[in-house]
Amino acid sequence: MNPRRILVVDDDQDIVDSITIMLESQGYEVVAAQSGEEGMRLVGEKRPDLILLDIMMEKLTTGLHIGYDLRKNPEYRSIPIIIISGIGEATGFDLATEKETDYVAADEFLEKPVKPDVLLKRVAELIEKSGR
Repeated sequence: MNPRRILVVDDDQDIVDSITIMLESQGYEVVAAQSGEEGMRLVGEKRPDLILLDIMMEKLTTGLHIGYDLRKNPEYRSIPIIIISGIGEATGFDLATEKETDYVAADEFLEKPVKPDVLLKRVAELIEKSGR
């Protein structure tokens, strides 16, 4: 069986590197994008099993727009999305998905810095739940 492919979309190379190390240590294949545009292109090219997505990239809401675009597209709407962002700490805005599902087009929201055990658990759960 091929390893599950995870797309990490974040403009902070240090975050991408640390998440990549965590995921690869668990046998996942990681593809990384450092912009929203590159992330959308790679969704089509690489067909990830799950997407880890930052919110604040080129614009403060880039990640939110990507989430909406993916959820509107029948080809991609079933791909689980975990938003990993520091926006809550930076703005005081609470993006918990159980409260904001209409606003946040994602399956999960994790605040940076994310704990490795929490990230790995949620990734595994969402991939299993999606049947991908």
